[in-house]
Amino acid sequence: MTYDANNIFAKILRGEIPSHKLYEDEYTLAFMDVMPQVDGHCLVIPKVGSRNLLDAELSTLTPLMATVQKVARAAKAAFKADGVQVRQYNELAAGQTVFHLHFHILPLNEGQTLRPHSGKMADHGVLASHAEKIKKAL
Repeated sequence: MTYDANNIFAKILRGEIPSHKLYEDEYTLAFMDVMPQVDGHCLVIPKVGSRNLLDAELSTLTPLMATVQKVARAAKAAFKADGVQVRQYNELAAGQTVFHLHFHILPLNEGQTLRPHSGKMADHGVLASHAEKIKKAL
C-alpha cells in the first residue's frame, strides 16, 4: 500500500483543514481528535508522510515518540486522569481509518468507558477548551 498525500491529516499539516493544535515542532504535530472518545482525546502525527508504523523510518519515529510521551503526560495532568491509553492502528484490518501514521492519546480514570468514535464531530468550543487545558499542562 502507498501513502496518500490527500488524507485528512496531510491536509491538516498543509493548513487546508483547521485543527485545535496542542503542540508543534519541526517533526511533529499534536491536536485534538474531533470525534473524541473521552475528554482530552488527542492525536500526535509526524510531519513526514508515513502510512503507518510499518513503513515509517526510524528517523520519523524517534521524535514522534518523544512528542507522544510529552503530550500523554500533559493530557493526563490536564484532565487529572488516573492513567493514559496510547493507541495506534496499522492497516484497515487492525482498525486504521486514516492512513497517516498517528497515535491516539486518551486520558482515563479508573472504570471510565470510552464513547464510540462516531461520525459526529464534537462541539468546537469544547475542543478549544480542552486544547487550552492540555497546552497549559505542556
